[in-house]
Amino acid sequence: MTQSLTIRRPDDWHLHLRDGAMMEAVLPETARHFGRAIVMPNLVPPVVTGADAAAYRDRIMAALPADMRFEPLMTLYMTEDTDPADVRAAAQSGLIRAVKLYPAGATTNSASGVTDFDKITAVLDTMAEIGLPMCVHGEVTTPDVDIFDREAVFIDTVLDPLRRRHPHLRVVMEHITTQDGVDYVRDGGDTIGGTITTHHLIINRNHILVGGIRPHYYCLPVAKRETHRLALVDAATSGEASFFLGTDSAPHTDALKEQACGCAGVFSATNTMSCLAEVFEAAGALDRLEAFASRNGPAFYGLPVSDETLTLTKGDPVDYPAKIEGAADLVTVFDPGFPLHWSVS
Repeated sequence: MTQSLTIRRPDDWHLHLRDGAMMEAVLPETARHFGRAIVMPNLVPPVVTGADAAAYRDRIMAALPADMRFEPLMTLYMTEDTDPADVRAAAQSGLIRAVKLYPAGATTNSASGVTDFDKITAVLDTMAEIGLPMCVHGEVTTPDVDIFDREAVFIDTVLDPLRRRHPHLRVVMEHITTQDGVDYVRDGGDTIGGTITTHHLIINRNHILVGGIRPHYYCLPVAKRETHRLALVDAATSGEASFFLGTDSAPHTDALKEQACGCAGVFSATNTMSCLAEVFEAAGALDRLEAFASRNGPAFYGLPVSDETLTLTKGDPVDYPAKIEGAADLVTVFDPGFPLHWSVS
């Protein structure tokens, strides 16, 4: 039985670092294991221009501990007023690696997102021309659609029509949570990829609701039925190039999670690699972990695979902290609900 596994150093293709004191608290948790990450732009105010992205990147690098190596891959927050020329300049300079599309109101700090998709046609045309990916939060927000159906409805009513209008646009459907999402990415050709989070590989909606509400499992998109979780595991462990790791690690303080209207987000940066090793081992697919965590993402984004390595070793359970010190309060680390026997070095 394999007791040690060495892979290329992984990257995180969907990460929330926040800003200020919170960023200083959570950045080392990612940089300890991951070499690069696509950094989400949904700050307050959001990162909407190249100048905003450059300033945010500088703040990230200033917060990075001196003994750590990490490259933030910057994104812009798409609005209905996004300037195609600014996007082109930011991409061609190497400053940004993607533009993020949030349907307005879909998740944390998404109020400035897109309502009228016709207003972003020029931006999408520019992105398709220069090969710049669009990362998309794939949910509709109309109140008449059940929250558990939002991803499937988004595919049918928004994403597929948009991709038909812009057939050369490269799209990353982030944090897919359903069989529908898996099937759409799998059948979508080489211009679409799908990221899968750590927690959606492990929890289903019962974990949030059965035996009492567990706010630290509440995220958007919300976890779905067990059949959908199993579809995600199948996709992640398949080795298929379309699927790669995006943790969507999203820190909120306990005070904001544990209240009558708690924030959506799961913080998993600390223990993701140990969690993934358990999932892949249980699926008999440890030999495909490197593809999911270290190779497929760089290939889609046109970047080289890391020349560094990370080693996972199986032994006694790893004693990860239950919480870390965040901005003015504690941040709870994702609890997979089972011991983690794979340590990281």
